[in-house]
Amino acid sequence: MTSHFAGRDGFPAAISIGDPDTRRLDNSVRVKIVGSAAGGGFPQWNCNYRLSRAARAGVRGVYTRTQSSLAVSADATAWVLFNASPDIRQQIAQTPELQPAADAPLRSSPIKAVVLTNADVDHIAGLLSLRERQPFAIYATAQVLAALAANPIFGVLDPAVVPRRELPDGEFEICDAEGLGTGIRIEAFAVPGKVALFLEDASRPDANYGSEAGDTIAIRLAGRADRSLFYVPGCARVDSDLQRRLAGAACLLFDGTVYTDDEMTSAGVGQKTGQRMGHLAMSGESGSIASLASIDISRRIFVHINNTNPVLDGNSQEYAAVKAAGWDVAFDGMEIEL
Repeated sequence: MTSHFAGRDGFPAAISIGDPDTRRLDNSVRVKIVGSAAGGGFPQWNCNYRLSRAARAGVRGVYTRTQSSLAVSADATAWVLFNASPDIRQQIAQTPELQPAADAPLRSSPIKAVVLTNADVDHIAGLLSLRERQPFAIYATAQVLAALAANPIFGVLDPAVVPRRELPDGEFEICDAEGLGTGIRIEAFAVPGKVALFLEDASRPDANYGSEAGDTIAIRLAGRADRSLFYVPGCARVDSDLQRRLAGAACLLFDGTVYTDDEMTSAGVGQKTGQRMGHLAMSGESGSIASLASIDISRRIFVHINNTNPVLDGNSQEYAAVKAAGWDVAFDGMEIEL
């Protein structure tokens, strides 16, 4: 398996993941991280924290990122998106693979399906930009589908054109709007998380909105030769079930929202902890690095990174600590082949 990127100054042109041969394999599944930041992106439009200022100033080692999204293809022609970021138009514009082919019909798209891992705004708002009566399928849990159905604005996506399908139990193949297979096989399963912010009860600001019943899911993506990639952009805790599932994974893309649980309060830009937002910190005795240290995982990459996380600065001690622990920090355009 290989990971590679081209075009961003300061990032390597190729990062080997498990296989020193970086040539593309005909039967490989191609994975592209089209958005690696958490909600708001980096820099966030109204954020004046030092990291956002550094990104705007073009400081080397501090690079802009769009909001959380993953694109996957089994044939480099039909693509499945995992989460529809508010930045989706920009992401498509800077990702030729997601644009209409030169010889395609006047209205067309290689995007055949969108899989939602929760109902957070940074994962569903991009659906509204895909409203041009272009057929594709939406896959989500019953809870997330109910959230879409309860908000009439998502009616701009006519279910007759854009069918909504509940994620089944077990491994299955993602199909397009017409029911044709994409070659992408996944398994979805619940992880500790939180209901979406807009679904919280404002009259109960101190309530525990944690959830383990499908409001937040992880994805296991099946690759060639029984290799699996796990996509977990939101996770509040690493429990024994998740540890068991991840054992032997070829690659893990894991929630890297915050480095420390009190990061936002320490930065002076918010009052919520990582746990209150449904995200596990990278560091600390119960953080993701420590919780996953003993699990056999070939490659570990943090995604969904908040604009306050010091690992966004490639010159920082925190970035060095993450790298020393065997993790990479995702960036827009990073590619992986399974």
